[in-house]
Amino acid sequence: MIQIYHNPECGTSRNSLAMIKASGEDLEVIEYLRTPPSRERLCQLIQSMGITPRELLRRKGTPYDELGLDEPSLDDDALIDAMIAHPILINRPIVVTARGTALCRPSEKVLTLLANPVPRFVKEDGEVVYVSEADQ
Repeated sequence: MIQIYHNPECGTSRNSLAMIKASGEDLEVIEYLRTPPSRERLCQLIQSMGITPRELLRRKGTPYDELGLDEPSLDDDALIDAMIAHPILINRPIVVTARGTALCRPSEKVLTLLANPVPRFVKEDGEVVYVSEADQ
């Protein structure tokens, strides 16, 4: 089953979700602002994506600046603590499939994680996305 850590207010997240639904695969939608991941789960996701906690931080529309999270001396634990305390700091959407886990920005990145991606998808803004051979 596919999991998506989703924010329905985010266009990128909505587009990724729509591409998953169009693929016809089983799906679990986790609205992470309502049901945030545990610290352990967040650490698992970060490790699975092969990124650092800093790379997962969202700046726009968050308390990033007020919390001083641009301070280079903050270690991974401090950044994870901030994301646990303020889930809006977790960038989205995070998608987990049998093919891997990824922060799907841009939304079409989700196509590489799907077993049966639709060959053509129209995003909310009208942009048409085609599945390439690399996405299959």
